[in-house]
Amino acid sequence: MNSGLHIIKIGGNVIDDDAQLQRFLEQFSALRGKKILVHGGGKIATRIAADLGIEAKLVDGRRITNKPMLDVVTMVYAGLTNKHVVSSLQKLGCDALGLCGADGNTIKAIKRPVREIDYGYVGDILVDSVNPHSIKKFLEAGFTPVFSAITHNGLGQLLNTNADTIASALAVSLAKIYETKLIYCFEKDGVLRDVNDSDSVIQSIKADEFEQLKATNVIYEGMIPKLENAFEALGKGVKNVYIGNALNLYKYQQGEFGTCLLSK
Repeated sequence: MNSGLHIIKIGGNVIDDDAQLQRFLEQFSALRGKKILVHGGGKIATRIAADLGIEAKLVDGRRITNKPMLDVVTMVYAGLTNKHVVSSLQKLGCDALGLCGADGNTIKAIKRPVREIDYGYVGDILVDSVNPHSIKKFLEAGFTPVFSAITHNGLGQLLNTNADTIASALAVSLAKIYETKLIYCFEKDGVLRDVNDSDSVIQSIKADEFEQLKATNVIYEGMIPKLENAFEALGKGVKNVYIGNALNLYKYQQGEFGTCLLSK
């Protein structure tokens, strides 16, 4: 087993706010050890699509990705947003490498099957989707990979893929090589017992407690898939999973960051 690895997913309003993003990247660049950053960029993609006359369609918060929208999310996620993040990290002395799943054949996916809804060019991650050996080469060479939410199917087709799921899949795959910790960063201070009370952060949640919190609607809607991904990762070898405020990342190595998820 190699040394430790931190996989950090940045999302929410932070990725869309340049000042907040820069504050987060300063803290990310200062994080010691090997690390990987995963990001989306949905609001920027929606805005640019509107500027191009392309209607954004979502069902239950999930984007329908037809061919014109795939072009937009590829340009925004793997291009504009990714290179903005990478150039900002270079300025901070962090030797970042901007990637999508097609680069180095790092993340393959399959096009989501059509059931009740046709999501279009959306990728689903499989057990063997991540190529940890390619990513290890980047890490051991001293680079910090920065992954956008774009994968490929190995047959020349790019796919829009959920960034939370990508982060979880990376963590599970690389846990075979490194002692891996997964950190989800967004605009809240952690998982809240009361969504209207920012001081109601739940310090730790075990898998059985998560089921109880869902049943009582303390945790609901968008937080559920994030936590489901997290607990799945814990069950597959990831050492720890944290969820907290992107602007408080500096507290992580002090042991005071957000909500810690525990397998048992």
